[in-house]
Amino acid sequence: MKTKTLLFAALFISLAGFSQKKWTLKECVTHALENNISIKQNKLNIDIAEKDVEISKGNFLPDLNGSSSAGFNSGLSPDRTGILQNTQNARTSFDLSSRGSIFNGFRNKNTKKQALLGVEGSKLDLKVIENDISLNVVNTYLNVLFAKENLLVAITQAEISKKQIDRAKAQFDAGAIPKGDLLNVQSTAANDSQNVITQENTLNLALLRLSQFLQVSSKGFDVEKINIDSPSASLLYDNANQVYQKALSNRPEIKKVKLDTENAKLSIDIEKGAYLPILNYSLGMGSSFVHQFNNLAPGQSNTYFFKQVLKDRINYSVGLSLNIPIFNRFQTKNRVAKSVINKEQTMYALESKKLQLQQEIEKSFLDAKAAVKTFEAAEVSLNAQKEAFKNAQVSYDYGSMTQFDFDQVRNRLVNAEGAMIRSKYDYVFKTKVLKFYFGESIVD
Repeated sequence: MKTKTLLFAALFISLAGFSQKKWTLKECVTHALENNISIKQNKLNIDIAEKDVEISKGNFLPDLNGSSSAGFNSGLSPDRTGILQNTQNARTSFDLSSRGSIFNGFRNKNTKKQALLGVEGSKLDLKVIENDISLNVVNTYLNVLFAKENLLVAITQAEISKKQIDRAKAQFDAGAIPKGDLLNVQSTAANDSQNVITQENTLNLALLRLSQFLQVSSKGFDVEKINIDSPSASLLYDNANQVYQKALSNRPEIKKVKLDTENAKLSIDIEKGAYLPILNYSLGMGSSFVHQFNNLAPGQSNTYFFKQVLKDRINYSVGLSLNIPIFNRFQTKNRVAKSVINKEQTMYALESKKLQLQQEIEKSFLDAKAAVKTFEAAEVSLNAQKEAFKNAQVSYDYGSMTQFDFDQVRNRLVNAEGAMIRSKYDYVFKTKVLKFYFGESIVD
């Protein structure tokens, strides 16, 4: 009864998804790319980089500042005759000023170029993260399918064991086999039932990991099965170099390091700008109002506020300033040298990244070739073990094969089925990794 309950529960879990939505591989990847927190954070980095571009554009514009001051004076001061008098007056001033750069060693121009590269670099960083997440989703998705097939194999074996118990009991009751053989069959069935529970838990954990990756509820979560193509038809690349040459032109991590090299070159130009003179301009306009409270000359009166501010006391100014660097304690020279070293570091980083990519692709290519061969070998082995098991089943039913020998044949079939499942999903993932480097879709 316990065995029937376990088998029914496992079958129910494996088949319950037919009445629920099943996520396809493409839907899982798309959902992850749209909702992953790391991706959202990196999208904000692009927004920040775009603001840096706007800031760099502002460097080309003049500024505009307004100021005002007011004060009150009281004390002795000479009047028009030179005699010191106690004088009280108030003064208010208004000023507008603007400053801008005419030439600053091309720093504004190169700073803007750097900011634009920053936007492209942020987009490439985002693409790297999206690629990593896509590959992780594919791997996790395949682990779910792998666990599903292992559960189905375990259920099938448990069913076979259950039937053997009924047959062994009948043989024992008829005196055809000793009690030890019956106990062995019951022990095997118990182990198979336990394996069903283990595989069921493995599947639940795999589904949980995928649902957590997608940030969706794990309740009722399930996935669609994918079709496995023929190994010989799926490995489309003749050699690893073919994949590597294509990867050099499409991998975002390579493009990012190339951008870092361009950025380092611009840093050299910016530092060299300190050798050149700087020419700035300034514009100004101001006015003021003065009110004297006492000691006014006979017949003199304070002029009205608007007359003073808008006419009598208004003034203008225009200025140019030229700064020519002569000696700055070798600061510019060393900053330029430091930027040159940084550029060389980025060039070495590019070569290192290319070498790393080449090594990864070469390993992935060999892994994929080995996976194809393993897949084909496992398929042949499984077909052979299935035939052997059929023959053993007939022999066992007619009593010409012992329980021990039959279990040996069945164990070989179980091992062959497990090897087939492992090799199949190992093959699928490793061929998708090659497609990933080649720039093809890995979700179809």
